[in-house]
Amino acid sequence: MPKICKTSSMNYQEGYAEGNGTRIAYRDYGPESAEPILLVHGLGAQLVHWPVHLIDFLIENNYRPITFDNRDAGLSSRFTAKPSFVLDYIKYYLRFPMKSEYTLKDMSKDSVAVLDALEIDKAHILGTSMGGMIAQIICSMFANRVKSFTLIASTASVPGPLNGPSKEVQDVMLQRSKMINPTLDDVYQREIKWVSLIGMEGRDLMTDEFRQDVIANYNRAKDKADGFGYARQLLAILASKNRIKRVKAIKVPTLIIHGAKDPVIDVKNAYKMKKLIPNSKLIVIPNMRHLIEEEILDQFKQDLLIHLKN
Repeated sequence: MPKICKTSSMNYQEGYAEGNGTRIAYRDYGPESAEPILLVHGLGAQLVHWPVHLIDFLIENNYRPITFDNRDAGLSSRFTAKPSFVLDYIKYYLRFPMKSEYTLKDMSKDSVAVLDALEIDKAHILGTSMGGMIAQIICSMFANRVKSFTLIASTASVPGPLNGPSKEVQDVMLQRSKMINPTLDDVYQREIKWVSLIGMEGRDLMTDEFRQDVIANYNRAKDKADGFGYARQLLAILASKNRIKRVKAIKVPTLIIHGAKDPVIDVKNAYKMKKLIPNSKLIVIPNMRHLIEEEILDQFKQDLLIHLKN
């Protein structure tokens, strides 16, 4: 039975979607009479990492945001494999075949399980970063469940030296992959470094609000900490095949949003996806890196609204 929750700004219900060998924690902001939009998040992110200004914007415009923790994140099922960091990265850079405990295709099935649990036949799909990769599979494999597709800061190719993370971003990702049960201070220091790299330039992170958000997010899943969930998700990305054929098969209206300064997934990926997806529109945000700050959302929210209403 879903749990009903309330914050100072919004109501939502929480529950779990069972199936596909996983238990996926979700949050449904309702109301049931509004248009459902499933938000699929990126590498290592919990459902609480979606920016409040995006959730509020969707609710205010009569949409029903549904967020969830991907497997190996937040309160969802955790897996057990311990990736071999050195060997896996050698294989990755030499383009040798890689194996992972699960795939992005498996994660797309988890996403659809959330819709099934809420008895939603069809929804708008919005995915960012790794979530955009998962969402590409949803839109091609489960096209009958999709009303529209919004793809933010993502790629159809396996990230590599020419189209993937900068050296600084790679270093932080590798460090996080090796962290076993990090302390609150470890996570706080890492988040400052991470957001300073992938968020808007000049963003002030030394605030009580930022620290309190990190503390709340850490506490939410501290009993689930195992240190390698992030690494397993990362390996699922690196071991995945290019989704070029799948992306070409996407027929629903697609809005592609990408930052001109994205240090995680180079903007050249967005231009490539625009060519691959027949019914698509691309918006490149000049001062956007990889995150959706309020100032960034302001630059594409009206386009998003038009896209969702068409």
